[in-house]
Amino acid sequence: MESARLALFFVAVTLTAQTPAPQRKFGVQVQPGPMDSILLKDYAPASSLVVPETQVDKARFPVIDVHTHTFQADIRTPQDVAAWVKTMDEVGIETSIVFTGATGEAFDRQVELYKPFGKRFQLWCSFDSSNIDAPDYSERAAKELERCFRAGARGVGELTDKGSGMQRGSLPPGKRLHPDDPRLDALWRKCAELNLPVNLHIADHPSCWKPLGPDQERTPDFQHFNLHGKDVLSYEELIERRNRMLEKHPKTTFIACHLSNQGHDLAALAQSLDRYPNLFVDISARDYEVGRQPRNAAKFLSRYKDRVLFGTDMGRAPSMYRGWWRLLETADEYMPGRIWWMYYGLELPPDVLRSLYRENARRLLNWN
Repeated sequence: MESARLALFFVAVTLTAQTPAPQRKFGVQVQPGPMDSILLKDYAPASSLVVPETQVDKARFPVIDVHTHTFQADIRTPQDVAAWVKTMDEVGIETSIVFTGATGEAFDRQVELYKPFGKRFQLWCSFDSSNIDAPDYSERAAKELERCFRAGARGVGELTDKGSGMQRGSLPPGKRLHPDDPRLDALWRKCAELNLPVNLHIADHPSCWKPLGPDQERTPDFQHFNLHGKDVLSYEELIERRNRMLEKHPKTTFIACHLSNQGHDLAALAQSLDRYPNLFVDISARDYEVGRQPRNAAKFLSRYKDRVLFGTDMGRAPSMYRGWWRLLETADEYMPGRIWWMYYGLELPPDVLRSLYRENARRLLNWN
């Protein structure tokens, strides 16, 4: 009998040793249940928090949106443009800067599409990026840039380099066109000569270079932007190439969109702005960066109120614009955000709002 009891005791000890200890998080024992089957992408908790919700139908001051795209706003006909103007009137947008992404006849067609709407839109062209290894590339591209300027272009952009270069198509490393490439020097100089500001998308959110998995910062909706393990420059090298370009071309006005993809580290972005007086930034599509650090972002925007421009880059739905007004103008808390993070209103003072919404764009962009 005694040996049987000892055998049962050792079995119990063995089973106990093989059973993992209950997991505790912040003093609460985690237990299995029905929510274990819910996928992360489907998790959308309903908040019980009762906080003020301010409806801001129209911006406090007239706004110049410096970052929109024809394709993103789904513009194909004059009727589409007219509908966009109606929305702009409703929400307080005075003028939209449209990145056509085009040169040549494609740019000319967009000029004709928007021409009936006068000063409500300002069109920017792209660069000719064909045959970039040809000896005449720089001269040819600069000539087309000047032609687009005479056709109505008042800026260049959005030009994008997320590590694989700014040209269309695929080229091997060493032949790709990055912003500090000598082949672009003549183009940057031509932009300065014609007073054409340049909107640059350099790098991307730094989480793009991190592996996909449970530690990935942004939600699965953004996984197709991931660059981890791909044949691209690193985030750090892209920022360095941006810096070399800024140093080489101090007379050219560069607007780095999306807070130059340094919105996660506003101290580093501040150092960049202090170092390069020809660098400006827009806040387009980075509502989640300023909204999750409202006190820090408000201080940054106040300190650099002459260097930051307002932009959307998110289509033309009225609710999109009004979400920006609520974020920037009110003190509302715990607002639903686009990528799961909750936002907190910045409640920017009037002088900062005026600079951000309109005055910086009026001062920096080419309106002649």
